[in-house]
Amino acid sequence: MSSKTKYIFVIGGVLSGVGKGVTTASIGRIFKNRGFNVSAIKIDPYINVDAGTMNPVEHGEVFVTEDGDETDQDLGNYERFLETDIYSFNYMTTGRVYLSVIEKERSMYYKGKCVEVVPHIPMEVIGRIKTAAAKTKAEVMVIEVGGTAGEYQNILFLEAARMMKLENPESVAFVLVSYLPVPGHLGEMKTKPTQYASRTLNASGIQADFIVARGPAALDKPRREKLAVLCGLRSEDDVIAAPDVKSIYEIPQVLEKQKFAELLMKRLKIKPRKLTDKGWDSFVNKIDKIEKSIKIAVVGKYFATGDYTLSDSYISVINAIKHAAWHNGVNAELTWVDAEEYEKNPGKVKELGKYDALIVPGGFGTRGIEGIISAIKYARENNLPYLGLCYGMQLATIEFSRNVLGYKDAHTVECNPKSKNLIINVNLTQADNIKNERYGGTMRLGAYDCDLKPGSHAREQYKTDKISERHRHRYEFDNKYREEMESKGMEVTGVNPQSNLVEIVELKKHPYFVGVQFHPEFKSRFLQPHPLFVGLVRAVLKK
Repeated sequence: MSSKTKYIFVIGGVLSGVGKGVTTASIGRIFKNRGFNVSAIKIDPYINVDAGTMNPVEHGEVFVTEDGDETDQDLGNYERFLETDIYSFNYMTTGRVYLSVIEKERSMYYKGKCVEVVPHIPMEVIGRIKTAAAKTKAEVMVIEVGGTAGEYQNILFLEAARMMKLENPESVAFVLVSYLPVPGHLGEMKTKPTQYASRTLNASGIQADFIVARGPAALDKPRREKLAVLCGLRSEDDVIAAPDVKSIYEIPQVLEKQKFAELLMKRLKIKPRKLTDKGWDSFVNKIDKIEKSIKIAVVGKYFATGDYTLSDSYISVINAIKHAAWHNGVNAELTWVDAEEYEKNPGKVKELGKYDALIVPGGFGTRGIEGIISAIKYARENNLPYLGLCYGMQLATIEFSRNVLGYKDAHTVECNPKSKNLIINVNLTQADNIKNERYGGTMRLGAYDCDLKPGSHAREQYKTDKISERHRHRYEFDNKYREEMESKGMEVTGVNPQSNLVEIVELKKHPYFVGVQFHPEFKSRFLQPHPLFVGLVRAVLKK
């Protein structure tokens, strides 16, 4: 193992969703603030080859990389915190690892050896980690292992981490992120679940170097001491308190106050570097002083799971809105509107009048589609600033075709292939994929070029004629309707130069009505908000 790269494994304890992803991103950020070249890897324990075929309600958003990989939503946090692109080689799943080993065996890569789960699967994992480190030239590589200690699914990934530590002890550190609950009937923070998580991790041959103690409140000294003694840490300073905060972007500050970067550098034998980039901290402090708010409705379909409303399906959209609002001196208050509510009660769509803007994010399928279309119609007719993302762009053209062009049966082939006016249709490549049931990784994925029309909202916001944005969709606007649509007031202002596919549409006479075939939310950063979201916020403030 090259001694040039230092590896920090972030492992979960007690329960999922505890904050491993933002902890991983925040650890990377505190090193980046010191001038280190940092990258991050996510290891998912699923048999799925990628996240593209997973239900977003159950798994969360599918984050698309620049090179077109469908990955876990945590890679979005890595990009937003590290301000760098994360690629397909920074992501692996159990399915991807096994598939690679099997393909190698079939091609005689192992030269007739008996290929076994151990050591060949962990060795494949290690090889992928080292490849990612080499390709990104990372001085520090932070690796998040999905799931929690003790789960059958991630044991081979932990074995890979153990083997890397054995090979070069000074180049590998382990961080256990564990939750400390405060039972309501006791009113006391309990350490026992974390003790069990630590012991369970020990059973995998790994001793945590640090414990990041998540919880509703900050950890006090007695519990720090208890965890240090009972979990085998060298000092109580190695227990890092991580209480709930208003914004995830405050977490690097929380870690800095406890000198976590210095502790990690010391453990990994890294020559200390001082904090040089203070832009992150200054912007976080600026956000704390913002008092004014704008109200934005997000009308979509991936919100409900049982009795709970989840926002993880659109986590990049949420962050992109917040970035743009903060950079314009306001907070964004988001309201999740289930499109099916507007289908059940069409008159309820008038409630959009109490919001400052409307966003329709991406999606698939027929559920809630008529409710979304009615919301778009309201925004168009009432000058409500609107931003449609992917499906939100497609449905905007369908709404316009129905209610302005007069094609009452206008639809998308995805939902009604028998319609005589398929505004959104399928290209030949995708038709072949659908016919042969090739769904995994076959959509238009990753970065594609787009030429912008002079004088358009898009051109005004981007301040350039040519852009590149990330896609994730299978269906396209049918150009045979383009001329008629433009003659009635909906312009095509962005086109892919290689295929002539429509990328952006806008209404001529509207404060801000923009629909894009791509996903601009994937490229928004905390310190660099995306231009189209900035444009939406500015339209609200101007109005």
